[in-house]
Amino acid sequence: MTRTILISGASIAGPALAFWLHHHGFRPVVVERAPAIRDGGYPIDVRAGALEVVERTGLLPAIREAHVDTRGGTFVGARGRTIARITPDEFTGSPAGRDVELPRGDLARLLYERTRDDVEYLFEDTVTALEQDADGVHVTFRNAPPRAVDLVIGADGLHSTVRGLVFGPDADFRHDLGFAFAGFSLDPATSAVWNLEREFVAHNTPGRMAGVNAVRGQQSLTAMFAFATPPGFAVDPRDVAGQRDAVAAAFAGGGWEVPRLVAAMRTAEDFFFDTVSQIRMPRWSSGRVALVGDAAYAPALLSGQGTSLALIGAYVLAGELAAAGGDPAIAFTAYERALRPFVERNQRLATSGAATLVPGTRTALWLRNAVLTALPYLGPAKRLLSGRIDEAARSFPLPDYALH
Repeated sequence: MTRTILISGASIAGPALAFWLHHHGFRPVVVERAPAIRDGGYPIDVRAGALEVVERTGLLPAIREAHVDTRGGTFVGARGRTIARITPDEFTGSPAGRDVELPRGDLARLLYERTRDDVEYLFEDTVTALEQDADGVHVTFRNAPPRAVDLVIGADGLHSTVRGLVFGPDADFRHDLGFAFAGFSLDPATSAVWNLEREFVAHNTPGRMAGVNAVRGQQSLTAMFAFATPPGFAVDPRDVAGQRDAVAAAFAGGGWEVPRLVAAMRTAEDFFFDTVSQIRMPRWSSGRVALVGDAAYAPALLSGQGTSLALIGAYVLAGELAAAGGDPAIAFTAYERALRPFVERNQRLATSGAATLVPGTRTALWLRNAVLTALPYLGPAKRLLSGRIDEAARSFPLPDYALH
């Protein structure tokens, strides 16, 4: 029977999967490229079934304590004039207080602390080769000695190492949505210019969005850039200077506080850049190897559902392995059959998310602003405009898996 399962990646999906595998009697081992759990990061949302998953781990009180409680946002013009104000529920359609928003690093840390006494973690290491046979998988690491395991699960994100080794290069499965995103922290002195608390401010021009977000409990604001990219756009993921240049070029001549943000971006130590992309795969498993979370079905940040899909996917994958007695052929098929319709519905949200956050034309931007201005006066009808995220998040009834 399957017992030892190697998980690549210790962000959200990896530790969550480790928790549920241990819960069902398996022996998970997690390997993580970073030297420790990555702290901080931009806020992420946990919704609907994902909140129920968290509750079943016993972590719901802790993540509610970490809730950043964003009060709303303001969209401004080139000279800082307010165009529209919105509340979180007007954007997602979810009533205030129902979902939880917290920094990604806080959730990763909580999941790690919940599992570290029961799960082996190999930090500052990565998988370099995988060889499958009828009895298991022989794994080679960059640093640790090779070992044999029963199964391998890639929970290592958009640019998954496991996916590359077993299924092929990123380009075979990554579907760029025509945008790039950059995020970074502002120093306290620059952050003080805005005098914000638990809110965001954003400025759009056609195909461009620049903004700052004040997260509860953090002295520094998080700055964000998003911009439309032409077909074939690519920046070497190792070329950080080139990434910064691409952002600066996209926002050259921008109004509002864009020049100040571009200057801060140049020296930010935690600068992050990537295309806004989805992972779409015909299958999420091959033999004794499977993928979960962004590695298998990244929905793109514009969907607002990446973290929730990771948490639910980890729960379902572990549950199906337990129900199948560890048989990967049965479990991986059931996992995909149960989850794929939910994943695809949530991936479709990214298109409407782009139209809201980064309208591509002057006409689309004018229409977006008009809709945002009208939202507070629409009453229940506003759910027709802003409730698709909430409805999609609640479209998957969470299964119950008996303890095996």
